[in-house]
Amino acid sequence: MKKFVEAWILYAEKDIAAAIETNKGQSLTNIVAFHCQQAIEKYFKAYLLEKDKPIIKTHDLILLYGMIKEIKDLKINEDLLALINKTYIEERYPGELGILPDGIPSVQQAGDFLEFARELERSIKKELL
Repeated sequence: MKKFVEAWILYAEKDIAAAIETNKGQSLTNIVAFHCQQAIEKYFKAYLLEKDKPIIKTHDLILLYGMIKEIKDLKINEDLLALINKTYIEERYPGELGILPDGIPSVQQAGDFLEFARELERSIKKELL
């Protein structure tokens, strides 16, 4: 594995660790969602870099996954990915409705996002190691 890919993975692992730690309470579901989105973005970029694909400056998980699907279909839950994708910008700042169409993620949604990120972590690592 390329050294700079290892760095992307290390940072993704830190986002997963932050999401796990933050998920212990019920009031920080938006922070859990944000760290999950960030981890997924970093794992996608690590995968693309390892496959010698250029990294574009984007936080759009759908776009990044589309680039990956040109190489390999990881067979992930694309509906859940689309929901997690909505948490990036809006999560950081208060809005009229919150970070998702229904507002701040529920405890269940935060747990689903975290499980999705951890499953992706295992899948990407399996592909790259």
